[in-house]
Amino acid sequence: MPADFDIVIHGATGFTGRLVAEYMAQRYPNAGNPEGIRWAMGGRSADKLAAVRDEIGAPADTPLVVTDLADPASLAALMDCTRLVLTTVGPYQLYGNALVAACAARGVHYVDLCGEPAWMRQMIDAHQATAQASGARIVFSCGFDSIPFDLGVFYLQQAFAARHGHAANRVRGRVRKMKGTFSGGTAASLTATLAAAAENPQVQAWMRDPFALTPGFEGPKQPVGHKPMVDEALGQVNGEGVWVAPFVMAAINTKNVHRSNALLGHAWGTDFAYDEMLVTGPGARGEQIALAVAADKSLGGEGGPKPGEGPSKAEREAGFYDLLFLGEDAQGQRLAVGVSGDKDPGYGSTSKMIAESAVCLLKDAGALPGGIWTTAPAMGAALVARLQAHAGLRFTVEG
Repeated sequence: MPADFDIVIHGATGFTGRLVAEYMAQRYPNAGNPEGIRWAMGGRSADKLAAVRDEIGAPADTPLVVTDLADPASLAALMDCTRLVLTTVGPYQLYGNALVAACAARGVHYVDLCGEPAWMRQMIDAHQATAQASGARIVFSCGFDSIPFDLGVFYLQQAFAARHGHAANRVRGRVRKMKGTFSGGTAASLTATLAAAAENPQVQAWMRDPFALTPGFEGPKQPVGHKPMVDEALGQVNGEGVWVAPFVMAAINTKNVHRSNALLGHAWGTDFAYDEMLVTGPGARGEQIALAVAADKSLGGEGGPKPGEGPSKAEREAGFYDLLFLGEDAQGQRLAVGVSGDKDPGYGSTSKMIAESAVCLLKDAGALPGGIWTTAPAMGAALVARLQAHAGLRFTVEG
């Protein structure tokens, strides 16, 4: 019996979930969208769902589904009614266990915004075999962490191979510019992860291990990127070296990139090395900013953003990000790729990225088997194309 819906947005009454629903209503209206996508808004309260539906200007007949995952009957009903669950309800280590387990067991596809690598490793260990058997395609980290980085490396490697005939075994990810805020969900996830790490030595070990998401494979020692430095790869500006600082999301993104390489059969080499840092600029001022960034712990502090909170529409529209990926091989051949987004990273761009990931997983993933995936091996060039066509991202070979 076919499912009622292709996608249910679980958490549609939350700040990010509401943005996803608003984007879906505009890009994929249930009445005659070109992809034939049937979607519904999901949440614990039918009344709140109806209120959000009206507030975002979605049609009055937009389907609403009560998704109380603490209720086994509601969870089973969700599995029966949809082909894919798009969930924005984090921290996932607190609210995601039952949903991932149910999707893996029932063959229902799944996308989320997870930036919690220790929990992701737990889910891989617990449900990879089940998802492979059921055909469920489970893809974590379909927002700013880690799509622009995972697909940025993927895009660079494709261009590098086209130019040089092989992969780059060394890639540097650099955040050149970024305006906007991290989401309250990202802050809550970091807080929950730090609490879990304080209680569980295994979580601490996974957080330190760049290969935590590649069980059975341990690659070479990786660049650390934990302190400010002058980055020789960026050259000089007016005769001064360019400083870089630790990037708060590197611990998440680098693990996903290494998992992508593993799932692609180590197409980028078993000696592949990757790091991410934030560019702060040349000379003494660049150094000063880099030191300040390294000392800033506000994301995980009490003054950080709270789940359910977020910037205004004007602030989201004014946000952007600009990333650089530098690839190099053992012979010193190099190639640069830029990736940019036209909205603030934590909300405006993220909501579009996860929506397009859900559609891409259903429409473009072809014969992709079940399992727990990252975006590059699961959707690759098809997702790059969708993001460029609809979600305001640009992938460009720069030289």
